[in-house]
Amino acid sequence: MERIVEEIREDLGRRIALAADRLADRTLAEDPAYAAPLGRAAVRERMHETLHRIVEGLVSASRGEPVEVADARAAGALRAGQGLPLDPLRRTYRYGGRLVWQCLTEAVAAHDRAALPRLPAGAGALWDVLDQLTDAASEAYHRAGAEHGERERERRAALLDTLLDGPGAAVPDPEGAAASAAARLGLRERGRFAVVVLAPVRPGAAGAGVTGLRLPGDTGGGPGPGGDGQVPGAPRVLWRVRADGETGLAELGHHPLESLRTLLAPLPVRAGISPVVGTPAELAGARRLAELALRTAPPSAGAGAALLDERLPAALVAADPELAARLREVVLGPVLALPGQEARVLLATLGTWLSCQGSTTYAAQRLYCHRNTVSNRLRRLEQLTGRSLSDPAHVVELALAHAAVDRAAQAPRPTAGPPPGAADDGPTPAGTARRSPRSPG
Repeated sequence: MERIVEEIREDLGRRIALAADRLADRTLAEDPAYAAPLGRAAVRERMHETLHRIVEGLVSASRGEPVEVADARAAGALRAGQGLPLDPLRRTYRYGGRLVWQCLTEAVAAHDRAALPRLPAGAGALWDVLDQLTDAASEAYHRAGAEHGERERERRAALLDTLLDGPGAAVPDPEGAAASAAARLGLRERGRFAVVVLAPVRPGAAGAGVTGLRLPGDTGGGPGPGGDGQVPGAPRVLWRVRADGETGLAELGHHPLESLRTLLAPLPVRAGISPVVGTPAELAGARRLAELALRTAPPSAGAGAALLDERLPAALVAADPELAARLREVVLGPVLALPGQEARVLLATLGTWLSCQGSTTYAAQRLYCHRNTVSNRLRRLEQLTGRSLSDPAHVVELALAHAAVDRAAQAPRPTAGPPPGAADDGPTPAGTARRSPRSPG
């Protein structure tokens, strides 16, 4: 093959130049996103170089030398950097190979028809050269695409950190930095935003991925299901995935805040949801409120999303553990000092009465006991605490102190036995609150 090419090199060069025009026309027609910015002259020059590399690769293969694929790698990486698909480039190599074979056949026929029978032996070598060039371009394309994607993920993570953590005190214009980060993420300058914080997923939990979950609603390249992760009819959520959990920045638009709870419902995880804020500069504060909402969600409740505005008393308790401990001691200390069973019954009765909006009748139905029993327990609690359930200020204190007791019972502690008033692993005592199918009137 090398001898044949050398004999017809001048004529083959002319034919290759004409074939490059045909290949350029085809490229301009089939791949305008790539070709149009370059112009016809530059595209023709590149097509001529491509066909020339194919011929040189054929000669190298006939000598047993490696095929030069650096240009193919550069072409693949360039397309990835431009965000263009790979298939048009692969078609260019295939069509270019056919043109080279046609030019080679015509040049040999014009020079010496008797040499034509020797050509088929080189066909296999030509297709092998094309495979090598195509493979090199594909590998470079995918490698460059992966590197570009990683850079984009890092850039996006940094922008989300600016919004969710705050720009920091060293930034001279923190609101401007937040607005700039939001604009680069495609978020509006003003709108309706909220933050979602997910509790870390236990290892081996259903649906868990590398760091946790397949997260819904992500349009920015996050680990959401499907192509771009966007859930039809749901808010757009940009997820920041960290080793200690996931945080979502939700652009609500016209969607109600409750739609986030619906979006998260399929996930086997607890979540906290912040109130709605109106600007990107408020998102760092919203994240802290979402974390506080998550702290109010009992671990024993399993999966579910807690909206901060629905759990404000519990959030007040969770926000200051030291003050919560003092509240428990001052308000409910005498109750907690009772023997375990008696303390649990009184605390369960108080909690049920509060959840029934102060209705002794409905509390008795939930507790499966007589109304007078509930009244007696409540009077006993009033005597121990020195607080009256008919005084709104005292009811507020008792409600917050009860939330503090619940909070303490849910907190991890050494296995040295439960404190008075905390649930244990034993049988459910008589009088423990249960949910009634009826709602309080």
